[in-house]
Amino acid sequence: MFSTQRQSEILQLVREQRTCTITGLAARFEVSDETIRRNIKPLIAQGLLLKVHGGIMLPERLDEPPFERRMAASLAGKRAIGARIAELVSDGDSLILDGGSTCVHIARALTARSRLTVVTNSIEVARLLAPRNGNRVFIAGGELRADDSAAIGDSVQAFLRQFHVRYAIVSVTAIDMHGHFMDALPADVAYSLAAFAQAERRVVAADHAKFGHSALLHAFAADGVDLLVTDEAPAPTLAQVLTSAGVEVLVARRPAAGREAARRAGRTGTTRRTETTGTARTARAALATASLIAVRTRTPANAHQTPHSLAPPTRAPPRTANSLRRVKWPVIAGSLASGERSGGLRRLPAVAFRAACLRRLEEDAP
Repeated sequence: MFSTQRQSEILQLVREQRTCTITGLAARFEVSDETIRRNIKPLIAQGLLLKVHGGIMLPERLDEPPFERRMAASLAGKRAIGARIAELVSDGDSLILDGGSTCVHIARALTARSRLTVVTNSIEVARLLAPRNGNRVFIAGGELRADDSAAIGDSVQAFLRQFHVRYAIVSVTAIDMHGHFMDALPADVAYSLAAFAQAERRVVAADHAKFGHSALLHAFAADGVDLLVTDEAPAPTLAQVLTSAGVEVLVARRPAAGREAARRAGRTGTTRRTETTGTARTARAALATASLIAVRTRTPANAHQTPHSLAPPTRAPPRTANSLRRVKWPVIAGSLASGERSGGLRRLPAVAFRAACLRRLEEDAP
């Protein structure tokens, strides 16, 4: 295989897998590690790939996406993690939360708890929990980051050192297959380490999309974590690494797909029933209006008899406009074409005449 072709395939693999290891690429292409390094060297020089410890990744993976996009990413998983942590935390507990998107979802779930003592660097977390159920919230001061409204800097770490809490709950950007917990920004690493130093239990909240990937900075190893709360069990290789390091893995229960589908179907059915009801009401209103438009010019001597053209059939049709139209409209249309004044109705435009006749049929049907 020519190098250029292999380089093209390497780029494609990294785009699909987000990160690749040198040894994994060498095994895939059945070449030596050194050959892979020679292949990726020009790609790194051109800025198409970035070298990280033991592998390569796309340059844009070094930076997390904007905060609002991170809030929407893996939404079901983050909500499940938040709900599970809300079960873990008891009323009256003390905890530190960071300002990551996962911890904001956790804060939303914790609004069901009361009398919490919360230490955070996030304005959003403080806004969610400060007004609730007798909570006490302490917020760190420092430089405010524009992306997620989290305070950063040395003053934040100094602020955390005043507290002793039961749980320190932080999020990360990635967890690689060697059990390295990684982050994208130095300030976030410093905050996590400072929070862990003040807590009885060190908790990482991370959805399954962060497993098996790398980020710019190594934050802490698996033996620096007591509990990992996630939405899906990690792969066996990573699970073994975490178990060996003494990390307890708590898998949150995500909402069943069937129940979600049923809930959506229920909403759709309600909408359709509402639309059907509205259509029926509109039809009845149109028929009533047509009956007001129709006027009687004279009352025939045999008014007590029902004209043949409007006489109900021997077998009464269902009392719906569609069925009446299907059964009787050909007769009524014939009367209209011949100029008959059926039932004393004045000659009207076709639409009004038809509506009035249908109204008459509805009234006459038993």
